[in-house]
Amino acid sequence: MFAGLGLIAVLAQVPGFLKRQSPKNLENAEPEFTFVRTVYTGRGPWGYYKGWYTDWPKADRQFILGVQRLTNIRIADEGKTIPLTDPEIFRYPFIYAVEAAHMNLTEEEVRALREYLQRGGFFFCDDFWGSAEWEWFRETIERVLPGTNIVEIPTTHEIFHCYYDIPQILQVPNVGNALYNRVTYEQDGYVPHCRGIFNENGRLMVIINWNTDLGDAWEWADLPGYPAKYSTYAYQMGINAIVYAMSH
Repeated sequence: MFAGLGLIAVLAQVPGFLKRQSPKNLENAEPEFTFVRTVYTGRGPWGYYKGWYTDWPKADRQFILGVQRLTNIRIADEGKTIPLTDPEIFRYPFIYAVEAAHMNLTEEEVRALREYLQRGGFFFCDDFWGSAEWEWFRETIERVLPGTNIVEIPTTHEIFHCYYDIPQILQVPNVGNALYNRVTYEQDGYVPHCRGIFNENGRLMVIINWNTDLGDAWEWADLPGYPAKYSTYAYQMGINAIVYAMSH
């Protein structure tokens, strides 16, 4: 597999690299993958600083452009935002949730997400921090999958090697901390984790990026001075997750 992605962090800051083009891999071909961000009921009112819309739409657009430049995946030019309760969600094998601890799902949303996962969907969770937010997330996901077992995903697992080789889990801070060399953690989330939920057949259904903020790294990859190591890791994880979801 490909050993590194450091070039993306450099090229992302070259004028024009992450501008929209008509990539060769989509010429005369239908997209085989669409990036879907889930719209969920949150803990605060619309406009609360943490919700499904954090980093949207720029993070999604930047990530899509990176996938187009770095892989042969025929990814749609535009992502989608789809409520968990919309039947359209079953058309897509991969859904992304940012600020995942701030999900305050209705019973209808709980049932829809459970069915999505049981039917083979892949749930990519990102950007929540500390022990309090972990408990909020755990309570929510246990409503979706009662009795579920959440485990640390070892870096020997194929999701860390199915496209890029990712040797370790990196803590990606928010953009302010990244640019000004502040601490990389928030709240008491000192150590980054990549946890998961597997089904009875060993398929990874849910990947939980806790104490890290991959979406910020996608969003700001083109910003001069943004640290290369963060955008590198974030693109690696996102692309590997897509490859895993499409092949399982």
